[in-house]
Amino acid sequence: MTTIKAGEPTDFRFTVTGPDGRPVTDYQVQHDKKLHFIVVSRDLATFQHVHPDMAADGVWSVKLTLDQPGAYRAFADFAPTGGSGLTLGTDLLVAGDYKPQPPRQVARTAEVDGYTVSLAGDLVPGQAGKLTLSVSKDGKPVTDLQPYLGAYGHLVALRAGDLAYLHVHPDGEPGDGKTAAGPEITFYAEVPSGGDYGLFLDFQHQGKVRTAAFTAQAGAGQPKPTAEPSDGPAHGDHTH
Repeated sequence: MTTIKAGEPTDFRFTVTGPDGRPVTDYQVQHDKKLHFIVVSRDLATFQHVHPDMAADGVWSVKLTLDQPGAYRAFADFAPTGGSGLTLGTDLLVAGDYKPQPPRQVARTAEVDGYTVSLAGDLVPGQAGKLTLSVSKDGKPVTDLQPYLGAYGHLVALRAGDLAYLHVHPDGEPGDGKTAAGPEITFYAEVPSGGDYGLFLDFQHQGKVRTAAFTAQAGAGQPKPTAEPSDGPAHGDHTH
């Protein structure tokens, strides 16, 4: 457990250790980056997606600011050269008077910086569910989204409670001749069980990246997988 101070920029450093006990220094580039670093509060109220820099010795560093006291989970999403994609997690603690935020209500729309993002589709336990997010501003569809990390949007899905980090797959990519620059961005998400999930969409427009946050509920009475995942982050590739 790493403890940092609330509201103070922290030079956060970490390494990824390979099976040989040495720091990993060779990574595949996935969606424009060698490693994606996600930090989310345990109550799913705050979310950050940042991109650390790696030194020659395999030490990653990033300037990280967490404004509110409480417990956080950090995820490193990467694929070592010659290996498959992995997601590893660690806990962070921000000392202070922790006041948990009430759960975000299940809703089909989210507002951020004057943009409205609408969610269509359902999460189905044990199956790949199609999610389509539509971006509009001032009541008009946004049709000139800019590529962000090799796509017109990046989606992270986390299960409420244990914060299992879930598979999210994109549909199409910029420049493929068929994927439009908005207003719709489509993903395929496979969730392991019923319940609430936090969905965080990063999209870029007019040179700025914004994050729309949702709480979605996997349908009750839907089929479940034969084996439930263990507590903690789900291991596996994560594309966006």
